[in-house]
Amino acid sequence: MIKAYAKSDIGKVREINQDNFYISNSLDEIQIYMLADGMGGYNGGEIASNLAIQSAKSYIESNFKEIEKDKDSIIQLLASSMEYANMIVYEKSKENKDLEGMGTTLEIVLIHNNKAYIGHIGDSRIYRVRKSFIRKLTQDHSYVQKLVKDGQITQEQAEHHPKKNMLMKALGCNAFVEPDVMVKGFLKDDIIVMCSDGLSNLVNQEEIYNTVKGNIEIACKELVNKANDRGGYDNVTVVVIKNI
Repeated sequence: MIKAYAKSDIGKVREINQDNFYISNSLDEIQIYMLADGMGGYNGGEIASNLAIQSAKSYIESNFKEIEKDKDSIIQLLASSMEYANMIVYEKSKENKDLEGMGTTLEIVLIHNNKAYIGHIGDSRIYRVRKSFIRKLTQDHSYVQKLVKDGQITQEQAEHHPKKNMLMKALGCNAFVEPDVMVKGFLKDDIIVMCSDGLSNLVNQEEIYNTVKGNIEIACKELVNKANDRGGYDNVTVVVIKNI
């Protein structure tokens, strides 16, 4: 059985919450969890993140029954749902001058047969806690992460780099998008944490691990409070999913 909780907060500085999330009811036939952190002036970011989640969700729900339930088919479904969401957000940004250049990160976790199928674009993150370990499953699509990958700076330097929030890839900014898609085991007692960078910029991996090991509903509130206590410079959203 899957239990999930989420919390989203405007933070201490921003005037609008451009983050969005979706969590399935535990009785739903398909278990889908999503998180999106929008960007764009006016209220473009809020529109982009909401639109991305709604369109990816409806795509998955419309097509899940039709596919073989094997690994490759589910991964392909996730990739297609993100490409579809990209098209919807991109076309919307072209319709309205105020929404020009809007985009969003998008994280999707689809749970099926003790596996977590993951779709990722942007710099929101997905972690998995298993026993006494926490592992980051996604790679940030950011300029700074590219510098780390190329060996130009260390991971420690990346944490405080002035261009930390510059994205190399987001959803809705271009006509075509190439999301990362993967499948990971999701066994009994495993915990998945999805979060926007409003959390990961202020609360480190070890602190996330220590917080979610207890009550996961309380953990969501505690993580948001930690980010806000440290300045709350951005909207902060966290989704915690446990296989109980």
